[in-house]
Amino acid sequence: MGVAVSWPFFAFMHIVVILLCLGSGFPYVACSFLGGNETDRLALLAFKAEITADPLGALNTWNESIHFCQWLGVTCGRRHQRVTAIYLDHQKLSGPISLHIGNLSFLRELSLHNNSLSHQIPPEVGHLQRLQVLFLGNNSFSGEIPPNISACTNLVNLEIFGNRFEGKIPVELGSLFKLEVLDVAKNELTGGIPSALGNLSSLIGLNVFDNRIGGSIPIALRRLTNLEHLQLAVNRLVGTIPFSIFNLSSLSLFIVLENQIRGSLPSGLGNTLPNLHFFEVGGNFLSGPIPVSISNATKLFHIGLLFNRFSGKVPPLEKLHDLQRLILAQNHLGIGEADDLSFLTSLTNTSNMIHLNLADNDFGGMLPDTISNLSINLHYLNLQRNKIVGSIPTGIGNLVNLQALRLLGNHFTSTIPADLGKLDKLQILSLSSNNFYGEIPLTFGNLTLLTALSISQNRLHGSIPSSLGKCKMLAELRLDRNNLTGTIPREVTSISSLLYINISQNNLTGSLPVEVGNLRNVEELDVSENMLVGNVPSDLGSCVKLRLLYMEGNKLWGILPSSLSKLRGIEELDLSQNNFSGKIPAYLQDFVFLRKLNLSFNDFEGVVPKKGIFGNATAVFVWETRSSVETTKVSSFRILENSFMNWSYRSLHKATDSFSPANLIGVGSFGSVYKGVIGQGKKVVAVKVLNLHFRGAAKSFIAECKALKSIKHRNLVKVLTACSSIDFHGNDFKALVYEFMVNGSLEEWLHQNGNEDNGHNESRNLSLLQRFHPEEHWQSSSIGIRGSVGYAAPEYGMGNEVSTFGDVYSYGILILEIFTRKRPTDNAFNDSVTLHNFAKMALPEQGASIADPTLFQQSENGEASSGINKTTNQNSIEGQRIEECLISILKVGITCSEELLRDRPAMNEVVAQLHVVKNTLLGGITAL
Repeated sequence: MGVAVSWPFFAFMHIVVILLCLGSGFPYVACSFLGGNETDRLALLAFKAEITADPLGALNTWNESIHFCQWLGVTCGRRHQRVTAIYLDHQKLSGPISLHIGNLSFLRELSLHNNSLSHQIPPEVGHLQRLQVLFLGNNSFSGEIPPNISACTNLVNLEIFGNRFEGKIPVELGSLFKLEVLDVAKNELTGGIPSALGNLSSLIGLNVFDNRIGGSIPIALRRLTNLEHLQLAVNRLVGTIPFSIFNLSSLSLFIVLENQIRGSLPSGLGNTLPNLHFFEVGGNFLSGPIPVSISNATKLFHIGLLFNRFSGKVPPLEKLHDLQRLILAQNHLGIGEADDLSFLTSLTNTSNMIHLNLADNDFGGMLPDTISNLSINLHYLNLQRNKIVGSIPTGIGNLVNLQALRLLGNHFTSTIPADLGKLDKLQILSLSSNNFYGEIPLTFGNLTLLTALSISQNRLHGSIPSSLGKCKMLAELRLDRNNLTGTIPREVTSISSLLYINISQNNLTGSLPVEVGNLRNVEELDVSENMLVGNVPSDLGSCVKLRLLYMEGNKLWGILPSSLSKLRGIEELDLSQNNFSGKIPAYLQDFVFLRKLNLSFNDFEGVVPKKGIFGNATAVFVWETRSSVETTKVSSFRILENSFMNWSYRSLHKATDSFSPANLIGVGSFGSVYKGVIGQGKKVVAVKVLNLHFRGAAKSFIAECKALKSIKHRNLVKVLTACSSIDFHGNDFKALVYEFMVNGSLEEWLHQNGNEDNGHNESRNLSLLQRFHPEEHWQSSSIGIRGSVGYAAPEYGMGNEVSTFGDVYSYGILILEIFTRKRPTDNAFNDSVTLHNFAKMALPEQGASIADPTLFQQSENGEASSGINKTTNQNSIEGQRIEECLISILKVGITCSEELLRDRPAMNEVVAQLHVVKNTLLGGITAL
């Protein structure tokens, strides 16, 4: 018997099922009880309900007024009116994806790219068995990639880049046999690349760029015979690139940039990858030559080998007609020979070349004239820090679209061609650290788009062209360390766009132009070590953005203007070695950002302020200069410290017996050192007298004062005082007074003069253990002094800032000197053979042959000079132990003194290695 049921009852039950379907505690299959269209409509409404922000109103149409198939971003199939696609890209939507997305059983494409969607991808996505495209890039999704996405067996595109996914790439993705694109770039994924991805035989593109993926590149990827794009850059991959990967002939894009990949490139690379367009392996540890066959990959438009260890000559590239970017910088390419750059001639047919970077290599010889025949489209040309000689070809003016030209740090010896003035689109021109001579071309005034001009550290003379005033976009002007004369052009100091000006260490005369007040944006102004005279213009106070102001080493005079009180952002101020007078301005103590202040060697008088920076004894110099230290006008000498003694020229003249040659201890770069006896107590001192005629000596004096007052160490000789006075002829006199080293210096112990008659020549050999003690107490501290010739890191010669890696370099050279007993400036060494590569070539087989032979000799009293109490020789067990230790420590010195910063270890690593070597040596001694 049938039961009569009213229509309201059906409606009620329908609502109940809907509520059950939408409840988070019920499974997805509950919704299958509803009709298909209704299921889709409710799933879409559930999606909308989870959206927390919709600033563009993308979901405003998602309401009852129109059918859901007409809602914005929704596409339905014609036959069953079921949702087949959702496109809501670039809508700024926020919130999570509803788990009811899994009810859209006909969905083929879900594209939510470039929104702010968050939380995890709901596992219910795995129910979308018809899904072909899942595009969730550039959102804020987090958590792990759901492994059950592998249930979407029809998936062709899986692109979830630019999110915050973590964990591993699911192995289960290897079952998506229809997958053509897998893009998980720019997430926080770890683990390795699953070998199971080698099963994706349909894969065309694989992108894992910018994650934290480690391990090696799986050899299983060789099975991806349809692969065209392989993007593995910016991860933590190690090992080598499997050579079988280079047999994937369909590859057009290959990028493993910035990993830790080692090994070399296969010789047949250009033959096995004929479709290669984009090849980028920069930022790894790859070595060996560039394959000659690379020219056979004729479709190449980008070659990037930056920051590796490739060596040898660059092969001809004449077949690469489509090449646009060639980036070979920071390798070991070139062998310093005349034809190193001959391959540039083969590029003259590459009419699309826009970027050529050969910086930081070993290219020698001259720039071929054919460089002027390179592509007229060339925008960027970088040859800096090589060994290029000769001149810049005049025809370089043909490269009329050039925007950046970097030639700094080479060995050019010529005038600067006026033809450069034709490059009217040039924005960056860097010619520093060469041997250019002659005058700055007047044609540089034609370069009206210039933002940076750097010609420092050359041999230029003549005046600064006033035509540079036409370069109204100039932000950086560096002309320091030349021989420029004349006055500072008013036109230059009127360029309001300038941020950095360095014209120091020249022979400029005249006064600082009042137009300097127009430099409203300048942050660094360095006019130090010239011959400028006059007062400081009060207009300088208008340069309120100044952070660094250096005016030392001139002949400026007068009272500092009160307008300088406006320079409240100043961080470093050096006015030393001038003729400034009056009181030290009290407003300096209110400069809260000021960290270094040098007012020394002027004629300031009165009391030194006490507040602000003046309370920091390590940051302020207020030493007197123009009058004798004995009649100082400054009442406070807190930098000098109470323990420092104040000695005049007269007292030092007397102490050294009129600076007698008999008391001469040694001669250095900037002066001579004398032995002296001071006062009634007959205190023995060492007096370092600067040769002020030597360029840079005065600055060296200040730098050494700064360093020695800041450093206290038992292995550093103590400075007693600094003397800046006037000699008996009225000339400036500057000297540093040190404690006298009774046992002499390390220099004397290592390198005794043959005619030295000290009665101890036979016994003054440092043992192996004794040579460790200059080593074990080293402290790394970049103090701002770039070092002496032979010990200074090569990057300092290119104008780089001081760094701890420069300290490591100097330390490595010192190690090599101590254990080989050879100076880095030995006559046997030159540009091609240095102490570093002298030692490097000898190891490991010939390590003992370059070591100081006294380390293997026995002293007269029967003790080995190595410190081992038995007679040793290189064939004995003890001798072998010594030889092993020597080789180990020489390796440390070689590693520390590598030319490139990235190849040098950190100082804590060096100390650890030295301790291991020392303990090995001590263990051997104990055992004996």
